[in-house]
Parts: sequence; C-alpha cells; structure tokens
Amino acid sequence: MSTIVKAMAAHQASGVLEPFEYELPEISSEEVEIAIEHCGLCHSDLSMLNNEWGITSFPFVPGHEIVGKIVSLGNVAASKNLTIGQTVGVGWNASCCQHCESCINGQQQMCSNGQATIVGNHGGFANKIRVNWMWAIPIPENIDFAEVGPLLCGGITVFSPLLQHNILPTARVGVFGIGGLGHMALKFLKAWGVNLTAFTSSLDKTEELKAFGAQHVVSSVDTDALTKLQGTFDLLIITANVKLDWDSITALLANNGKLHFVGAILEPIPVNIFPLLLAKKSINASPTGSRAEIDTMLKFAAQHNITPQTEHFPLSKANEAMAHLHSGKAKYRIVLDMDL
Repeated sequence: MSTIVKAMAAHQASGVLEPFEYELPEISSEEVEIAIEHCGLCHSDLSMLNNEWGITSFPFVPGHEIVGKIVSLGNVAASKNLTIGQTVGVGWNASCCQHCESCINGQQQMCSNGQATIVGNHGGFANKIRVNWMWAIPIPENIDFAEVGPLLCGGITVFSPLLQHNILPTARVGVFGIGGLGHMALKFLKAWGVNLTAFTSSLDKTEELKAFGAQHVVSSVDTDALTKLQGTFDLLIITANVKLDWDSITALLANNGKLHFVGAILEPIPVNIFPLLLAKKSINASPTGSRAEIDTMLKFAAQHNITPQTEHFPLSKANEAMAHLHSGKAKYRIVLDMDL
C-alpha cells in the first residue's frame, strides 16, 4: 500500500515552508517506514533551504535529525532486529549501497551511491519518512526521545573525531565555536575525561560553558591569550563556520596535534605548511559518522546522560523556528515536535 505523507516544504530557495503532501509507493524490501515524533533543526537544514551549497531540489522538505516509531517494515528490513513500534532515529544518511569500498570498510556515511536524507529526498519535517534499514538506528531506552534528535547529526559530527584520532582521556582538547555543535562537543569531551578548553568570542558565556564541561574558557579573538597557549593542544575541533586567524590556531597545536574541522567553512583556509611539517601537525575534516560510530555515540550518551540543550517548537511553526535559528539566538539546538 502507498502512504500519503504530510510535510512542510519550501518551493524555492529561501522560501517559506508551507503544508505539502506527497505519496510514497508500496514499501520496498529493505525500507523502514517511521512515524516521526520529533525532528531536530540543524544549520544544514537552513543552508539547504537557502541553497547555499547549490544541491537543493525543490520542493524541499528539511529535517535530518529524526526520532519516531517504526510503523512498517519491508521483508528484508524485518530480518534486521527491527520491530514495529520500536523507537529509532535517522540522521544525515537515508541509505547506502553496502557494497562499495567505503561501505565495506565501515565508512557507510561516505558511500558514493548513498542517499542523504535531505539531498534529492524529502526529509523529516513531516509525519512519516522511509529509509533503508541500515539508517533506522535504534535509540537506547534510557535517553529522552524528545531530546535525542540533534545527536543524530550534530552530536555524531563532533563525537566522531574522538574515535578517528584515538583521543585519550589524558589529551588536551580545545573547541572553537560554542553553538549548536560546540556545546555538544563540550558535553562529550567532559565525559571523555580530557583537559578541556572552550574558545569563544563571547566571554560573557564563561559560566555557561563551564557548566557544559569546559575547564578553561579563552577568548578566540585575544591574540595574547592565544600566544600563551601555543604548542599545548593535542586536538582542536573547529565547529564555527566563520573566518578565524588560522596561523594563530595551528600554533596552538602540540607536536602531532590535529586541527579538525566539522563546521562547513565556505572560504579557503590559508595556512603556512612549514610549522605543520616541523611538528608533524595535521589538518583534518569529517562529515557525520559511520553507523557503528553512531551506535557507539548513542551508547556513550546514554551511559553518561548526555543530551543537547534544546528549545522546542511545533512543526507547524517551522518558519518561526528557522527564523530563530537564523537570528543566532537558539540555545543551543532546536527540536520540532510533530503536530501535523
């Protein structure tokens, strides 16, 4: 049987989100149909709405931090330890081929044949969605289902570098940009046990950032403060998407230190190679995470009672939520609750 989906969609770049319906065909063997209860609002949704990356198809239904219950399973999906009524989440990825080199190597998030949840596909600002069984991710029962959505994109994006770089609890780590991504990075890193510094242009947020887990708070625009910390960090995570003093930041790295980008900075990043070469420093970047990394992140979040700090809007007020995100006033992630 086909399914009629009720959603909120924009019909042009930077357009208004309006009620929109579309029909899904009979469910295929590897698909999972989910009745959506909550959907996080990520800055990537805003970038896609405005077609900043030039890859948006219209009508466009945003939403890729989805939490809901399984209502239908294809024949193959039903054999994958998924059950009707189970609470699952969906992040940036909706499908992968499971046979390309990336998939075989356990990096399904980089599948060359995969389907992103909101790229050429209708996302989670809707009452239902279908995804491949691989990306219908079981949510641990001891996490608040209403709050977990932002972990499925923003959360895994900042958690994955800890696994990629084998970060030890003895490491010294800094986070630049304490917003939607950055505040989750602080929460994860506090539980990880590292020596943790938050770099911010707003020192008036110092006590709030310490409550998230930062042991030290440093101005990201204070040259003297940055100079005093040169050569001390094993990992710096850049969550901001703005221009910064990159040479001063790379100077903060210790020998073998890693500068890791998770923010989508659109401008080129000029750096001097010689200081990197002499100290074996490196510059890295990554998108979301593999299915195994997401599972690990959710287990870690459940174990340490980590959820993002959120504000909630009903889905019918998605335009107000988008405007609130665009204003930069969100504290710190937005979640839309289903009311269609």
